[in-house]
Amino acid sequence: MKKALLTFAVIVTASAGNAATNGFAWSSGIPTDCPFPRSPTLTGIFFTGRHSDYHCGDTWYPSWASDGNLYSPWTDGQTDGVRCGSGAGTNARTAHAVMLGDDPLKLTIRNTSPPKVGSASPYRGRYPCGSLVYDGIWYYGTYCLGPDGRYDHRGFAWNLPNLGPMPGFQISRDLGQTWTDSPLSPEHPLFPEPHKYLGPVKMGAPHFVDFGRNMQHSPDGKAYLLGMGAEESDPHRRPCIKPGPSGSAFELNPGCTDDFAHANLSWITADQIYLARVKPSPETINDRKAYEFFAGHDAKGRPVWTSDFARIKPLIQWNNHMGCVTATYVPGLKKYLMCITDGWPTVAKMTSYILEADVLTGPWKMVAYMKDFGEQAYFLNFPSKFISADGRTLWLCYSANFSPGWNGVELKINPPGGRYGLCLHEVILLGPDAGKTAAEKLAPEQSPTSRPQPL
Repeated sequence: MKKALLTFAVIVTASAGNAATNGFAWSSGIPTDCPFPRSPTLTGIFFTGRHSDYHCGDTWYPSWASDGNLYSPWTDGQTDGVRCGSGAGTNARTAHAVMLGDDPLKLTIRNTSPPKVGSASPYRGRYPCGSLVYDGIWYYGTYCLGPDGRYDHRGFAWNLPNLGPMPGFQISRDLGQTWTDSPLSPEHPLFPEPHKYLGPVKMGAPHFVDFGRNMQHSPDGKAYLLGMGAEESDPHRRPCIKPGPSGSAFELNPGCTDDFAHANLSWITADQIYLARVKPSPETINDRKAYEFFAGHDAKGRPVWTSDFARIKPLIQWNNHMGCVTATYVPGLKKYLMCITDGWPTVAKMTSYILEADVLTGPWKMVAYMKDFGEQAYFLNFPSKFISADGRTLWLCYSANFSPGWNGVELKINPPGGRYGLCLHEVILLGPDAGKTAAEKLAPEQSPTSRPQPL
């Protein structure tokens, strides 16, 4: 999610990674205003020390196809000898690759075809979001950002501080070799938002819930999309800031009175998470009438679904603490895991947290709150292909540290082995018996067949 791109050497397979002898449990306090209770069964996350060393671009959201391969978007960097950047306005490009292999440390990553152009105008960026391969068809979503990759306001440099609309899905019927463009555009997006240019949206940067290989664990055969958003009438927006003293990210600017949104809803910051669903097909994926939207719960606690976008309600919310969102169903646990990153103010250290729920519509509970994870990690997700049979051992996919030096802020790598590009780290979900399980579960296995509870 950067205006400037880094140059990488071409490396299509990773090194063996570190031995699992330097692991640690992430420890971080939870803010007192957190609306999510602690999970009684999943109480933390342990990093084994095993990690990949791929030199690629960033923005990886792998989808496990029926052929056994992972297919993923990527952008802003170089992968398999090809460069791509998504912040070029009318010439914004997005890329796509296949990840071959069953060992997350020994994947071969290849582009399926050259990056494709999709105009972001009147926005500046058009980046990858929801990506799904289902029954051999690849649905590849993009979303818009503005006003610019580096936007200077009152002496502070922001990165794409306004989240824009979602111009639908490009479709490939041959696993990424050729593509059909979305019939939609930034001016005529999939969802009826925003009401004005640079205004807030609700189904922003939507990502498909990962239901496993060929969506095998969908409770009803439908694809579900999680979006991040904010409300026009938000009474407590992100505060005004200005550059901080040397070495600090920023400080509050109480004298600021203008209407700049201060990244209240940006590529990596939000207030709420929203949910939609659709039966995926080339005919429905870009048809708003085919979608249903989560509209809260009825008096008996049952989820309400509506075809009227105006009735959409937040799935979860934590004002000024939300951002990019993904979720994966874990068959061995019969639970969903959700990753959220609050990256305000877009170019400093970022905080991510993991939630769990038995049902996608909640309630959701806190597993791990990871302050300054990365130290600037973003686009977190758990690829379903790399989850152990018992659901406790997973591989966390993310990218990190794209803006070292912006506003004079130094960024370090934490956990060790992270990078700007593609990161895969082996983790173990901890429970009340954390002491005796963390060192025992080290080998990822294929998930068993198990359907989640219906919604």
